[in-house]
Amino acid sequence: MQAHTVVSREQWLKARKELLAKEKEFTRLRDRLSAERRELPWVKIDKLYLFQGPNGTRTLGELFDGRSQLVVYHFMLGPGWEQGCPSCSFLADHFDGAAVHLAHRDVTLCVVSRAPYPEIAAFRKRMGWRFPWVSSFGSDFNRDFHVSFSAEERAGGKVEYNYGLTEFPSAEAPGLSVFARNETGDVFHTYSSYARGLDMLVGAYHFLDLVPKGRDEDGLAFTMAWVRHHDRYDDGYVVSAEGRYQEPRTSGSCCGD
Repeated sequence: MQAHTVVSREQWLKARKELLAKEKEFTRLRDRLSAERRELPWVKIDKLYLFQGPNGTRTLGELFDGRSQLVVYHFMLGPGWEQGCPSCSFLADHFDGAAVHLAHRDVTLCVVSRAPYPEIAAFRKRMGWRFPWVSSFGSDFNRDFHVSFSAEERAGGKVEYNYGLTEFPSAEAPGLSVFARNETGDVFHTYSSYARGLDMLVGAYHFLDLVPKGRDEDGLAFTMAWVRHHDRYDDGYVVSAEGRYQEPRTSGSCCGD
């Protein structure tokens, strides 16, 4: 850790109060931005999207599970992949704790991937997750929400992602989409976010933003290059599928995770 300025408690308190004023300003700005987000116009979903899950085929409307609001996380797990994206898995490690609370605020959280459901189920079991996760395999859902790209699109050099044309290194991309359902069962798309817009989902990042080293990613090959699946870290403690801390793994990690 680099050397840092050390001052008296009185000097620290003065600097802390100055920063607190900026933090409060940021909080109020975030509240205003969130209000503007909720005021965005909606788009009615007229297309039939079908998803495969543990209980068979479901429509987009059925994914709401009787609630009026649905948050879909677009998880990078394509057909034939051995495992899901490590960065998406990092985000997904935060989902189970939030899902029960969201359900009591009229919100259903569901994860969607293009891999066939048996492949999703196997990876979900390995990771010990409980949140709902369904397959959009055979559906236009991922392509319509710009998180899956054809070989032809990628061969062209750029794909449509995060509201613009950009180069992307994978056939699958991360994202989040929000939907609303009215009393008559009509479904509306209200919001989608991608790339750094997903930061707000990562509770661990908010902890890292508080500590002296911060996210400490500047020298890495890419953002989140340090992230591993939670059962693939070399050292430190890991959490078992039963939710218990256990001693470090002794096998090597997969840098390509």
